[in-house]
Amino acid sequence: MKKGIIALVALCAVAFTSCKNDASNKVKDENVEMAASRDANATVFPVMEFEETTFDFGTIERGNSVEHVFKFKNTGKAPLVITNATSSCGCTVPTWTKEPVQPGETGELTVKYNGSGSNAVTKTVTIKSNTEKGSEKITINAFVKSAAAGVEG
Repeated sequence: MKKGIIALVALCAVAFTSCKNDASNKVKDENVEMAASRDANATVFPVMEFEETTFDFGTIERGNSVEHVFKFKNTGKAPLVITNATSSCGCTVPTWTKEPVQPGETGELTVKYNGSGSNAVTKTVTIKSNTEKGSEKITINAFVKSAAAGVEG
């Protein structure tokens, strides 16, 4: 039994001392520099600044399509990429600048609304992008009246 314990202790001592190689000697300086550069750039984001985030079409007739162009500027330090834009319903269709918007440059997002619904209408468009927040929101408003409502008898 004593021989077994002594053999086990000797085996553990060999295992622990064989792992004493200094891992820091194996790290290459150029890899450290690349990682530092990558990590510094990971904190640089584009910033999407809209001229306006809400637009009111006013009173429109039901079924009349209207559209508005929302202009934005990338005030950040990295190229801005819009990956998707979706509306709160199928009656509102957004289209946007597909190319990356470089820092200091402007882009456009057009919102088309088909005039469905009635009375006061508010629709939201959510823009997915590579900004720090990851998404931005804009809204359109309108008062939709039926064509028959304007006819006097």
